[in-house]
Amino acid sequence: MSRKTLRLLFPQWQGGNNPPYHLGSLLLSFLAPKPTGPVEEVPVALPDGIPLAEVDGIRGKAQILRQLNDAAGLIETHNPEAIVVLGGDCLVSLAPFAHLLNQYGNKLGVLWIDSHPDVQTAAQYPNAHAHVLGALLGTGDNDLVDHVTNTLSPEKVMIAGIHDPLAYESEYLAQHHIATASPEAVRNGAQEVLEWIDRETIEYLAIHIDLDVLDPAFFRSVLFAQPGRGAHDFGDVAEGKLSIEEVLMLVNLATSTAEAVGLTLAEHMPWDMLNLKNMLNGLPLLK
Repeated sequence: MSRKTLRLLFPQWQGGNNPPYHLGSLLLSFLAPKPTGPVEEVPVALPDGIPLAEVDGIRGKAQILRQLNDAAGLIETHNPEAIVVLGGDCLVSLAPFAHLLNQYGNKLGVLWIDSHPDVQTAAQYPNAHAHVLGALLGTGDNDLVDHVTNTLSPEKVMIAGIHDPLAYESEYLAQHHIATASPEAVRNGAQEVLEWIDRETIEYLAIHIDLDVLDPAFFRSVLFAQPGRGAHDFGDVAEGKLSIEEVLMLVNLATSTAEAVGLTLAEHMPWDMLNLKNMLNGLPLLK
C-alpha cells in the first residue's frame, strides 16, 4: 500500500566526529530519486574546525541532542507512516526509528545492515554513531535512550553483514540474543533473515544501511577507502565485505515478506568529491 513517506535529509557529522559526512549526506540527496512526499532537512551546523566538546564521555553531545530534538520535531509535524533518512553518520536513525517503533510496535523489525552492531557506549567509544542501535534497545547514555519512548525488543533486530565484532560487542549480542547474518550468509541467500522475519512475525521493516558494509575495494565512498590509508589506521575494526548487488538482494528478499516503512542510508564518505572540492577551493578565479 502507499504510505505517507517523509524524506529526511540529515547531514549530521558530529556523531561520527567526521565532517565529510555532511557533504556525503548532501550528495545522497542529490543522487536519490525525486521524492513523492514531504521533504525536510534537519539543521546541522557546518564544520568550523573547532574540536567537539566531550560531555558525559560523548563528543559533540550538545550538538547531537539539539539535532535529535530538531529531527523529532520535524517528524512529529508530519507524523509519517514511513521515513527515508539520508545521512550523515549512523546516529541519524535514532529519532526516525523511535517514531516507527511508536507507530508499529512489535510488528516492526529492524534490519541493521552493517559491519558493526553499533551497541557500544561512552565507556567503550566516545563517538555516538556507534551507540545508536544500543540506544534504540534502551541501553547506553540516558539522554539518547530518552528519545526512544518504546524501546526495541532484541528479538526484533537482525544485524546483517556483521563480522569480527569487538569483545564488548560480542558479549552484548550474546547477552541480548540478537540475531546476526555474516557476509557469507548474506552471499549464500540470507535464509537467516527470512527465518527471523517468520519467527518473530515481523510485518514491517525499518532498514538501516551503513555504507561501511560495502567492500572498500569495490566501493570507494566509505571511510575505509581513504586514499593513502595505512593498514592499521582504523584500529583494525571490521571492514565491509558485501557488494552493492548483495545488499540490494538482501533488501529485496527481506521486503518480499515484510513491508519497508523505514530506510536509512548513512556514512557516505565521498573521498574523491571531497578532494575535488578542496582542489576547486584552491584554484584561481573560483573563489
